[in-house]
Amino acid sequence: LHAVPASAAQQVLVGAFSAGDLAGWEEKSFKGHTEYQLVRDKDLTVLQASTDGMASGRFRKIRIDLTKTPVLHWSWKIEAPYRDIDENTKGGDDFPVRIYVVVERGPLGLRTRAMNYVWSAARPVGARWPNPFTSQAMMLAVDSGDAGAGAWVSHKRNVRDDLRAAFGEDVTRIDAVALMT
Repeated sequence: LHAVPASAAQQVLVGAFSAGDLAGWEEKSFKGHTEYQLVRDKDLTVLQASTDGMASGRFRKIRIDLTKTPVLHWSWKIEAPYRDIDENTKGGDDFPVRIYVVVERGPLGLRTRAMNYVWSAARPVGARWPNPFTSQAMMLAVDSGDAGAGAWVSHKRNVRDDLRAAFGEDVTRIDAVALMT
C-alpha cells in the first residue's frame, strides 16, 4: 500500500508487505480472529488473510496529508466473491477484502469518518452506499462479482476526492488505514 502524490515522485509507504514487513499493523477483532500471514505468491511476498466466519482486521495508525499525497495505490486478489448476501444489511456487511481509510475526529472518535474500498458481491464498480452499522462510514465498490477473481487487481484512488464525494467536505488528512476480510 502506498500513498502517492498527485504529481511528484515522493511516496508514503503505508504497508511493506512485499518486503515481508508487518511492522506497525495491529489487530482489531470484531468476532474471533482472522489469520493474517505473509506468504509467497509466485515471486511476491503478500499478506494473506484466511477466515471462516471470523471478523478481524489489521490497522495502522499513520497520518497522511492528503493535500500532498492524496492517492492510495494497492493490489489485492480474492479467490471468489461472496454469494447471496445483501450488502445493505448488517448481516451482509461482509466482503472478501476491504481497505478502510480513517479520519479520526471528535471526543472518543464520535465524529470519525471512514471510506471503505470493497470487492462487492454484486454492486457495480463505482457504487457508493452507507455502511449499515454507521453513517460515519461509506462503502465504495472498486471491484465487483467474479470479474478479476483469482488474479491480482491494482487500484489507484484519490482518497481526498472520494472522501469529498462521500461526505461533502474537504478532508485534508487521514489518521489510519485498515485491512479486513
